[in-house]
Amino acid sequence: MIDLYYWPTPNGHKITMFLEEAELDYTIHPVDISAGDQFKPDFLAFSPNNRMPAIIDRQAADGGDPITVFESGAILLYLAEKTGRFLPSDLRGRKTATEWLFWQMGGLGPMAGQNHHFGVYAPEKIPYAINRYVNETNRLYGVLDRRLAGRAFIANDDYTIADMACYPWIVPWKRQQQNLEEFPNLRRWFDNVRERPGTVRAYAKGEPLAARPTVTEEGKKILFGQTANRN
Repeated sequence: MIDLYYWPTPNGHKITMFLEEAELDYTIHPVDISAGDQFKPDFLAFSPNNRMPAIIDRQAADGGDPITVFESGAILLYLAEKTGRFLPSDLRGRKTATEWLFWQMGGLGPMAGQNHHFGVYAPEKIPYAINRYVNETNRLYGVLDRRLAGRAFIANDDYTIADMACYPWIVPWKRQQQNLEEFPNLRRWFDNVRERPGTVRAYAKGEPLAARPTVTEEGKKILFGQTANRN
C-alpha cells in the first residue's frame, strides 16, 4: 500500500499516472498547498522541502520499515525500481530514460512553472519575465519535438517514467502561451499519452480536488511568499 500525499498539480499528476499504470494500491492524502498543508509538522517530517508529492511505501521491497520518498522524480525512480516497470533494464535504455527524467526535473518543469507564475499569478505583469519564460518554454517544446521524431515515446518505443514526468507539464500548453500545432511530433505523443487509460484514471482522481475554489490572495501569499522561516 502506498500513501500518496498529493495535490492535482503537474508534479502530483506524475505520480498518479505511474500508480494507475502499474495498478498499485494507494491512498491519496490531499495536501492543499494554497491552504498551507505543506507546512504541517507531520508532513515536513518526511517531505522536508515542504513540497508535494511525497509517498510512504508501507510494503517496502526489503521487508523493513515503511520507506518515505519526496521529490517527484525520485518517487518515479523509486516506484519504477520497486515494480520493475516503466524503466528499461538495460544500461543504455536506463541511461536514456533517466536523462529525460532529469531534463524534465531541471528544465521543463522549472521553466514552465516560472511561465505560469509570471503569466498567471504575479500581481505585476512584467513583460521581460513573461517573454523570457514563454520563449524558454517554447525552446524546450522544440527540444522535445525533435526528440520525438520517429519515436513513439521519449526514451524509446516503450512508455517510461520519462513520459510520465513530461506529460503533465505539457497539459497546460495554452496557459504557457504555446501552440501544439507547431510541434507535430509532440502533438502526436501528447495525444497518445492523453488517451492511455492510466492517464485518464489518474486525472480523474484529481478532479474532485481541482474543482475546489481557485487560489485566493491569501493562498498566493502562502505559495509565493515562502522564506527560510516559513516552515
